[in-house]
Amino acid sequence: MDFESHLDWIDQQHDAMCELVIEWANINSHSYNLVGLSNFLTCVRTAFSALEGEMEDIAIDPHRVINARGEPEDIPLGRMLFVRKRPTAPIQILLGIHLDTVYPADHQFQTVTRIDDQRLQGPGVADAKGGLVILLMALNAFERSPFAENIGWEVFLNPDEEIGSPGSASVLIERAKRYHLGLLFESGLVNGNLVSERQGAGDYTVVIRGRSAHVGRDPFRGRNAAHALARFIMEVSDLQNSHNDIIINAAQLSSNGAVNVVPDLAVGRIGVRIAHSDSQQTVQQHLDRLVASLETTEGISVTLHGGIRKPPKVLDALTSSLLEDLKTCGVPLGLSLEWHPTAGVSDGNILAAAGLPTVDSLGARGGDIHTPMEFLEVNSLTERAKLVALFLMKLSVGQLTFSPVQSCH
Repeated sequence: MDFESHLDWIDQQHDAMCELVIEWANINSHSYNLVGLSNFLTCVRTAFSALEGEMEDIAIDPHRVINARGEPEDIPLGRMLFVRKRPTAPIQILLGIHLDTVYPADHQFQTVTRIDDQRLQGPGVADAKGGLVILLMALNAFERSPFAENIGWEVFLNPDEEIGSPGSASVLIERAKRYHLGLLFESGLVNGNLVSERQGAGDYTVVIRGRSAHVGRDPFRGRNAAHALARFIMEVSDLQNSHNDIIINAAQLSSNGAVNVVPDLAVGRIGVRIAHSDSQQTVQQHLDRLVASLETTEGISVTLHGGIRKPPKVLDALTSSLLEDLKTCGVPLGLSLEWHPTAGVSDGNILAAAGLPTVDSLGARGGDIHTPMEFLEVNSLTERAKLVALFLMKLSVGQLTFSPVQSCH
């Protein structure tokens, strides 16, 4: 079968792909920048309209956070875009990537720079606007081929992955039930290899309330919420020290009042990574014990919010089969693909937990993500698009071992 001419077409799009990454990465789409996300979504809708699929964009639930006053607050999020084609085809695939980046609108890192012929440096070039361009071009090549009729697909593009997908997670869980496999376009590992397993991740906010008092006149009448928070943070760190598969990151610690007032409110935020599902219960039990211990102090009350939002993504037999098929597809392209676990999380954690076999690192090669040095290897744009297009074409004509029947869930 003539796959080659359709892969050659992707090679011819190299310069256009680079320019599209630059254009899109120059649009700030921070998770809470609703104007930027809206502008970016308009550009993306135009680009994906060439696929002639059915488009739908929906509002998602706001992000409920605990603010500096220790009170719940709903932060609105951007809209989520879907593009669907051939929903009755025998093989159904869910493809996607996030629209948002970690750089706020007032961050110094806002524009793309060409480092040389091989690299772009800019906000989101690897994570994940390069992956978005790869997804678009791979589907364009697939749809131009005569091999597309056996595969139906849906693309999802969500605006909140970088903050844990609080609004889109429930939507992804529901949509995952329609499909046989998932392909996500997060950046691959720096050496081009794929991700096999991912740690789970969650976040907690602890709100501690005490009793204020004048520091000079009546210090012992007060109950210092900041002191209680410091104790909580030190003791929660013990969990990481005693479990090498649990990571605890305490951040954004704050208390109210002036230095001559005993603070009656303190708020702390904690990020958690776990390698195994069993660790979720371990973390929760440890935090609950700390809360109970602090509340034995008269005048101190503690409220714990949050949890593990993205369970660990494990390497099961069906996902292993997908990875092997991608490795096979990489051979004629000159790629020698392997896969490795990572502590990073993605929406692949959510889809896998919903029962969908998912490969979630098909985006661009790059590095230094989430920093002002983030870069993209430009040759990986056509490289990855060809890999995915060849995978889709071979899967459609029955040349791969993955069985959609086995993956029904």
